[in-house]
Amino acid sequence: MSKAAPDHHDAELILRIYDLRREPVMRESRDAINRDYWPRNAEEALAILQPEHPLNRAYRQTSTYWEMVYGMAKNGVVHTDFLLESTGEGLLLFARVEPYLEAIRAATSPRAFRNAEWIAGSGDLAKAIMTTFRGRIQKKAGGK
Repeated sequence: MSKAAPDHHDAELILRIYDLRREPVMRESRDAINRDYWPRNAEEALAILQPEHPLNRAYRQTSTYWEMVYGMAKNGVVHTDFLLESTGEGLLLFARVEPYLEAIRAATSPRAFRNAEWIAGSGDLAKAIMTTFRGRIQKKAGGK
């Protein structure tokens, strides 16, 4: 349910979303997830859900942040493609957990990553971004 065309409100929201990504704790969390969370199987994907896992807080912060942002697009608050032109990072996280969604949802909530899943299939731009990210993940995993 994306807006028909972006307007100045979309620009203001996207700048605010960008500004929030620069907040020190968020930046630290994003850096940790982007550097260290590359699950190769369901066991690794689920391990991060344990409170004692060193990346648990960073995972919760980044995954819920992107769910909130993508929910804005899903509900027509911000134009979807305009948002995706400057914020692909959340889709990279989604691409990493996508093969393990069933296990993650069983262990947490059936709503886990629902907004990211929606935006990943929302249109040609999102699908192109996901194709790129899936390729990166496959390459990082050694072509498996």
